[in-house]
Amino acid sequence: MTTTPEPSRAPATPSAGRPAVRVVTIVYNPGPELTDFTRSLATATTAPVELVVVDNGADPTVADRVAAEAGGRVVRTGENLGYGGGANAGARGATQPFLVVANPDVVWEPGSLDALLDAAERHPAAGALGPALLNEDGTVYPSARELPSLTQGAGHAVLGKVWPGNPWTRAYQRRQETVGAERSAGWLSGACLLLRRDAFEAVGGFDDAYFMFFEDVDLGERLALAGRPNVYVPSARVMHVGGVSWKAKPAAMISAHHRSAERYLHRRYHRWYQWPVRAAVSVGLKAREVVELRAAR
Repeated sequence: MTTTPEPSRAPATPSAGRPAVRVVTIVYNPGPELTDFTRSLATATTAPVELVVVDNGADPTVADRVAAEAGGRVVRTGENLGYGGGANAGARGATQPFLVVANPDVVWEPGSLDALLDAAERHPAAGALGPALLNEDGTVYPSARELPSLTQGAGHAVLGKVWPGNPWTRAYQRRQETVGAERSAGWLSGACLLLRRDAFEAVGGFDDAYFMFFEDVDLGERLALAGRPNVYVPSARVMHVGGVSWKAKPAAMISAHHRSAERYLHRRYHRWYQWPVRAAVSVGLKAREVVELRAAR
C-alpha cells in the first residue's frame, strides 16, 4: 500500500480561475491504492474536478465505496475493455476542456495537476501533457519518449529482455533519458496524462484495439501527426507504483504486451515491401514472449 506524500495537507479549495477537468481512472478489482489516488488528487489541484472511476472488474465493492467517498461516480463497463477502451468510456460525454487519464496506482504530489494545467496555458497547441513519473524508490521513470525508429524499436522489442546489452536497446534507452526542462516528446506514458478534450476527440481517442500497452504510444503519435504535440512537464510530479492489478499473475499482461507491440509495429510498417520487417518482428516478439512467460512461471 502506498501513502500520499503529504497526508495531513488539507484538500485544495476549488478556484474559479482554473478550467474544469474530468479525471478518469480505470480499475480492475482495485485495492487500497484507489483510496490513495483519490485522497492525493484532492490536494493536486484547485480546479473543479469531476472524478470518473471506470470499473472493468467483476467486484464493484471498492470502486463504489471510494468513488462515493470522493464525490465521484462509477462507470460500469460490464466487461474488461482494457485500458484504452476503459479510458474512452470514462471520457465519453465530457464537456470539460481538459481530461485526465490515469492509473489508479498513481499518487499525486500536492499541486501536481495544477502544474500540468499551468503548463497547458504555456503550450496552447499541446494535445497531451505528462508529469514526471516517480518510481517507489524516488527515481524518475523515463515517461517521455521518442517514437521507436525502425532499427532501434524492432531491435529493442525483440532483444531487450533476452540480450539487455544489445546496441539497439542501449541506443533506445539513451534517447529516453529524462531532462529537467519542459520539452516535446514523441509520446507520453498513459499512466498519467492531461489531455485537451478537443484534441483527444479529434483523433478518435485511444485505439481500443490495444487491450493494454502501446495505446499511449499510438495516441501520442496520432496527436503529433495532427499538430497537437506531447509535452513533458517535470515540475508536475506523481508517484506510480505500477502493475498493482497484475503483479501477482503477470502471464496475461505479458501476452497482452507482446500482442500490442506486434500490432503497433505492424501498423507502423504496413507497406507491402516492409513484410520482412513485420515477419521478423512477429517471430522475435513471439520468442521473447515465450522466454518471459517461462520466467514468470
